[in-house]
Amino acid sequence: METVAVRNATKDTVLGERVSVAETSWSRLVGLLGKPGLEPGTGLLIMPSQAIHTVAMRFAIDVVFVDRNWRVIHLRPAMIPFRMTSLHWKARCVLELPAGVIAQTSTVIGDQLSIAE
Repeated sequence: METVAVRNATKDTVLGERVSVAETSWSRLVGLLGKPGLEPGTGLLIMPSQAIHTVAMRFAIDVVFVDRNWRVIHLRPAMIPFRMTSLHWKARCVLELPAGVIAQTSTVIGDQLSIAE
């Protein structure tokens, strides 16, 4: 699976240096299932996606919804296992990160993200 670096260009902070990209049906379906956790600097970018769930996951994650211009449109910090998000119609993709990254990077709605390979 391809990995990318995701940066908050507005705050000049790094959300993840080794974020896996899930852009096939299978990789989006599997997501983080079966993983024991996320290491610092890692995450999963699900493209396309407008909602996610943490059913059968074993750990909390930070969730960032991003529009087609890579702007943050919704945040769900420390989403615990066995939960579902609302559907966000304007979202292009969803970024799943270790719990605490949203706060550590001061990411807020409206921030501009950038992606680099």
